[in-house]
Amino acid sequence: MKTLTLTLALLSATPAAAGCFADYKAKQEDPLRLHYGVIELPADACNANAAQSVISGRIGRDGWQLLNVISVFDDSGLGSRQSEAAEFYLRY
Repeated sequence: MKTLTLTLALLSATPAAAGCFADYKAKQEDPLRLHYGVIELPADACNANAAQSVISGRIGRDGWQLLNVISVFDDSGLGSRQSEAAEFYLRY
């Protein structure tokens, strides 16, 4: 009984790992194209400043230039952004 109580106490004290995501705007030129996207970030880049370099590197491989990071959020914000990001939802 003590083992079960201890196990339950430890499990309830451990926070669930939440993902880290950002939404951003990017562009390509000649011809001008714009997109809004949602991207998953590593835990060490879970703030707007660190997210900029991660996003720039990933989208830059396909010729996109980051315009701005709109926000950084956890997985609870994913559902509301999926339809707007469309093909750029978790693409990079």
